[in-house]
Amino acid sequence: PRSALAVEAGGRWHTWWSTGRAPARWTEEAAALSRRVAWRPAQPGVEWGELRLSGRGEAWRLRVILVRLDPARVRLVLRDSTRAAGTRGAWTVAAAQREAVLALNGGQFRGADPWGWLVQGGRERQAPGSGPLSMALVADAAGGIRLVEVDSIPAVRERGGVVEALQSYPTLLEGDGEVPLPLRGEGDGVDLAHRDSRLAVGELRDGRILVALTRFEGLGGVLSELPFGLTIPEMAALMGALGCRKAVSLDGGISGQMWLRQADGGEHRWEGLRRVPLGVVVLPRGSPR
Repeated sequence: PRSALAVEAGGRWHTWWSTGRAPARWTEEAAALSRRVAWRPAQPGVEWGELRLSGRGEAWRLRVILVRLDPARVRLVLRDSTRAAGTRGAWTVAAAQREAVLALNGGQFRGADPWGWLVQGGRERQAPGSGPLSMALVADAAGGIRLVEVDSIPAVRERGGVVEALQSYPTLLEGDGEVPLPLRGEGDGVDLAHRDSRLAVGELRDGRILVALTRFEGLGGVLSELPFGLTIPEMAALMGALGCRKAVSLDGGISGQMWLRQADGGEHRWEGLRRVPLGVVVLPRGSPR
């Protein structure tokens, strides 16, 4: 479907992407949107910023909350929680540890169980799921955090050293900034027209990790938790324009939620309307599990 996205800068709206001139591959030179972000320090190795976007239909006013992580200074752990009956997820960002610097919900799920590959504390709890548009977020024993494409997951499992891993879909960017072919044309099993609030994680070319959460800002922001927002191709464009070489969607919609702690103890919280089975928690490097 035809659409366009504009960013607010200096009190004016500037169109930076449209379906008529959407790149099939996002290069470092094309990542002009990243230069529009006024990054603010939150914690050592953690910065955050915001953008205001305008798109078509339900995306006419959106706020994008961005968090940039340096894996050399933080580490990632996965937390799971289900209700006593084991039929529904029970985790929210409110369950984040006191020493956490960032928390967000995990990937897609089925009932009370996360979908796809799941490793926690070095123990594989679920085998990888099948799906050509899936990707894994992996933290290894050396302290690295990276995105692994689905075809590379078997080799990563065989090498070992994976401490935490979750798998999600759909992939937004693969290779070195390439938009997957199913996101560029109808009829490949991906709904390219559906609008929703989105949550995604990306890998920047310098090795840092970027998290992006969208929020509806119409009507003064009082309905920010409504599932209004970007299409999947638009979210891929956002991650590419912010400088990501790889990116994957996490669970968005009414599940999307994030919490951030500042160095002075102040907190920022963007709630979701649904509890989920799996959360991603970012801790300072060297902190206890």
